Amino acid sequence: MTMAVKTDIKTSWPWITMLLAVAVVLNPVGLDFLHGAFMSNEQLSRSIARPIVFMIGGVLGVLCMLEFGIRQHLVKKQLAAVSASRDRGPL
Repeated sequence: MTMAVKTDIKTSWPWITMLLAVAVVLNPVGLDFLHGAFMSNEQLSRSIARPIVFMIGGVLGVLCMLEFGIRQHLVKKQLAAVSASRDRGPL
């Protein structure tokens, strides 16, 4: 017995990860890391903060691609289910 979960995915755009990325970057700690990584006058501050910023950006990029792939799969699955139900006709 399988349980059907109704998914109504309209787009494959990874909006959840994008909102997470905006929240990470636009909070005071995120802005301080960005300033320390790219606009600081101290070489030590730039050397410490820049790899951290690049790693966080890489993790957010991987999460974005993962969410896009999952959403793409769900959209294709939903379209296949809709076309299969249309092919069967009314019961």
